[in-house]
Amino acid sequence: MGYRDVYKAWQEDPEGFWMDAAAAIDWSKPPSAALDDSRAPLYGWYADGVCNICHNALDRHVEAGHGERVAIIHDSPVTGNKTKITYAELLDQVSRLAGALAARGVERGDRVIIYMPMVPEALVAMLACARIGAVHSVVFGGFAAPELAVRIDDCTPKAILAASCGIEPGRVVAYKPMVDEAIGIARHTPEFTVVLQRPQAAAVMTEGRDIDWNAFLDGAEPVGCAEMGGMDPLYILYTSGTTGQPKGVVRTHGGYAVALSWTMGNIYDIHAGDVFWSASDVGWVVGHSYIVYGPLIVGATTVVFEGKPVGTPDAGTFWRVIGEYGVKALFTAPTAFRAIKRDDPEGRMVGDYDTSSLKHLFLAGERADPDTIEWARARLQVPVIDHWWQTETGWAIAANPAGLGLLPVKPGSPTVAMPGYDVRILSEAGEDMKPGELGAVAIRLPLPPGTLSTLWNAGDRFVSSYLSTFPGYYETGDAGMIDEDGYLYIMARTDDVINVAGHRLSTGSMEEVLASHPDVAECAVIGASDPLKGQLPVGFICLNRGCTRDHAEIIDECVRLVRRKIGPVAAFKAAVVVERLPKTRSGKILRGIMARIADGAEYRLPATIDDPAILDEITDGLSSIGYPTR
Repeated sequence: MGYRDVYKAWQEDPEGFWMDAAAAIDWSKPPSAALDDSRAPLYGWYADGVCNICHNALDRHVEAGHGERVAIIHDSPVTGNKTKITYAELLDQVSRLAGALAARGVERGDRVIIYMPMVPEALVAMLACARIGAVHSVVFGGFAAPELAVRIDDCTPKAILAASCGIEPGRVVAYKPMVDEAIGIARHTPEFTVVLQRPQAAAVMTEGRDIDWNAFLDGAEPVGCAEMGGMDPLYILYTSGTTGQPKGVVRTHGGYAVALSWTMGNIYDIHAGDVFWSASDVGWVVGHSYIVYGPLIVGATTVVFEGKPVGTPDAGTFWRVIGEYGVKALFTAPTAFRAIKRDDPEGRMVGDYDTSSLKHLFLAGERADPDTIEWARARLQVPVIDHWWQTETGWAIAANPAGLGLLPVKPGSPTVAMPGYDVRILSEAGEDMKPGELGAVAIRLPLPPGTLSTLWNAGDRFVSSYLSTFPGYYETGDAGMIDEDGYLYIMARTDDVINVAGHRLSTGSMEEVLASHPDVAECAVIGASDPLKGQLPVGFICLNRGCTRDHAEIIDECVRLVRRKIGPVAAFKAAVVVERLPKTRSGKILRGIMARIADGAEYRLPATIDDPAILDEITDGLSSIGYPTR
């Protein structure tokens, strides 16, 4: 069946649809029902089913005779190491680490923080926790000690599994001192810490608390999988805002396994034996869903890449990895391709490698501007699929499903809602907007399997943060529209819709126009306070490498371009050229902080910021065009 038939089947019988999808998972006790609405609006899935996601990711493939299939390819251009691990080898490593944890008293329901870079041991740690029913919480490697301490206090882990260091282009980041400082700051003290010693920066161990990874595994007895209820928590993943306490998104064994199994084939067209590469990090939701659990559940090979799209060593590293390992589908953020495009504007390095194995490129994590999509499509000669989802949902809300037959592409749209998601565009009063009208993007409850079940120790906050603005709906926090064909357009975060003299305008639409300029590699638009018009847009432009044209001339062209394509109503008159944009480590541009700088308002640096020094350039750029930022 194609997409339209599949989506209609879900609409007509959601219970039957998700029970059929559950048949792809091994259950020690199959569920009698899919949806549990006994605590609405806190819905659950497969509540009386019993399974284990680690069994579904590893044991069943080995038991079916596929133990010699490669499960993990680890490629680390920052260290020069390349490793392949089979399903049988991975099962052995996971079951022994699980046994070592169990022997130290880690039990079902205990929490374990994982603080590691992109090494195979990070995946082993996650799967080992899942195996014994411990709840893992992966904290992005390199998060500062205060942020790690907040997470320690919130989830109160029995243990921390860490690496001695992470490696960035040109520098080594020592993790262990940050772990030590975080434990010193936190009110809760973990019982023990296991440290993977890396030769680039060996850690100083604390006697009586810290254990060497290899010594911890030495003599450990493998253990089997704990039987977990469908609604038992699998992991806590903290979202990072610019203010306040991080929100601990809780995912469960049953619904998550079913959802990921369904998406791998139907959205990504990835099946057993295929090579799938999600160029993200295990610290983010993409890493959880599509580096670790999703590919392994379907018996595919997952690429674990410890590097960057540029600088490790150059803008051809993505093409090398695709060619070297026969990658069928690549999933990354648009910012990665903008970085590659900036260093190699013509895409000449693509021709240095055989990328013929690649069938699809998937983009997510931020808005994919049409210019970046077209650049990638022209160089790789494959469909470039923008899709949209959130940490909270765990998988795509809207996509162009490669496994069901691609739909016609509309630039700027992540295409259509996936089964399970009834997406609506609502006014501030909660009324449905007409096709083409901008409003708040909301999803009618219940959310599908695999989405967040609650927030850790904060059920009331879950309701107030997501379910209260529009009763009966999940509030995404994004603004957008749906056209006459049902195609969804995500224009901006709700906070990024600006009001210019009474006109509600999307900064995202202005960014699309700026990105179409041939000299612009990357851009961002914010709304700055204005006493006359309420807000005015301000653009920040990064130019392609090698561009030597006069900046004032380029800015003038960009202003005229926005005026021509959006109209005078946008009142777009101010822009500055900057070397880089401030981003989180996952690639999201910190537009909110840039707007607060323009307004001279106070702001708090998020823990995820990649390089705080970039904000000085933003401040100087704003000052140069008359904004009193200091």
